[in-house]
Amino acid sequence: MVPYMLFGKVGVGFIRGTQVFNYQHKRTLVNIRLKWVKDRALDAVVTAERDLKAACVLVSIISSSSDGCLPIYHLTCHRGQLDLPYDLKVSTFIRRYPSVFLESHVLDSGGTRVPCFSLTPEAIKLRQEESNVVQQNQIDVLNRLRKLLMLTRGWKLPLQTIDQLKWDLGLPYDYQHSVIPHHPDLFSFISLPDDRVGLKLLSWDDDLAVSQLQKNSAIQQEEEDMRSGCLAFPIGFTRGFGLKRKCMEWLKEWQSLPYNSPYCDASHLDPRTDESEKRIVGVFHELLHLTMQKKTERKNVSNLRKPLALPQKFTKVFERHPGIFYISKKCATQTVILREAYDRQQLLQKHPIPELREKIAMLLRKGLLDRSKGIYKKGPVDVFEVDPSKNTIVDNISDHRSSFKEDSENDLLYEYESDELHDPC
Repeated sequence: MVPYMLFGKVGVGFIRGTQVFNYQHKRTLVNIRLKWVKDRALDAVVTAERDLKAACVLVSIISSSSDGCLPIYHLTCHRGQLDLPYDLKVSTFIRRYPSVFLESHVLDSGGTRVPCFSLTPEAIKLRQEESNVVQQNQIDVLNRLRKLLMLTRGWKLPLQTIDQLKWDLGLPYDYQHSVIPHHPDLFSFISLPDDRVGLKLLSWDDDLAVSQLQKNSAIQQEEEDMRSGCLAFPIGFTRGFGLKRKCMEWLKEWQSLPYNSPYCDASHLDPRTDESEKRIVGVFHELLHLTMQKKTERKNVSNLRKPLALPQKFTKVFERHPGIFYISKKCATQTVILREAYDRQQLLQKHPIPELREKIAMLLRKGLLDRSKGIYKKGPVDVFEVDPSKNTIVDNISDHRSSFKEDSENDLLYEYESDELHDPC
């Protein structure tokens, strides 16, 4: 980040605005486009977590099984939740990380070797620690989900949409069964008009309906801005970012526009105005603050237009405001990151869940490094001959025989096709 002296206030890496102009509601949207500049530090944040989500999902699935070991055909059924490249097999991904996953085989009734995967002692220990951390921070995670629903029209979202954000919000993998049913006073499963299942918040909480920007302004005692309602967003740019005078003047004026809380009705705003755009920025500023690591993939928010009552092409605000949001293009996706939340690669607001995930990421990196050094040599794998009628691992395995074949060269199994993408809201 680069320090700027702008708008009358100085901050290392961030700039804030003051009210210096008067505006009318009809001020039209200014056609300004700021260039995208690579931020190596924030790109490193994304690449450091490559494969972390997929590994954690697999750990959750395996640990939730009755005997802590699952055959490959069962794991490939969850491929759509792993966000793996289409040409990468689930079994290939799992074998990358022998520090987390252990491989064995069972013989089905026809004598076919079926790869099965369990967790290493280190992974089991971290999984138990994760369960404790989630339990200790359950109220915080619940409030994040409540605030997300409070941002929406009707306080409801399809479960598919929440599923896309559950990792970022810190929700457990099986939150629909392990969390929601224990809070019937807060949430209810509903049927949506398109026949999908949704989650509805049952009551509004005024104490939660305060945005992070409003909290920060109150903490910093910016009384003048609070009274005028013209709160400004923290802004920072990548080193070497050249901001033209015209853009500086526009940004100065834009910052001094009225701030509309994302928890308030904004139907009175004309979507063709800068004030409406500032409200959209406020919505995603708050949404990213609800996430554990102040970032999410762009595709996770692209279907929120109707629930959040936003205009067409609302995600263009990410490109128009590179001082607030950074779009990383690493890992074959686009990740939207809240700039103010990071000091280079360090997340400023500490939380136990991201800290635990960092431990898991370290274990993944250790396994990948040890494997590259040849520490994990391919040797004989335990093969168990089991009775399908007495073992849950191969229970109903004959029903799945058409879904996979044995790989003649490496004993790998052909895997199920990726789940179809969920329809947008």
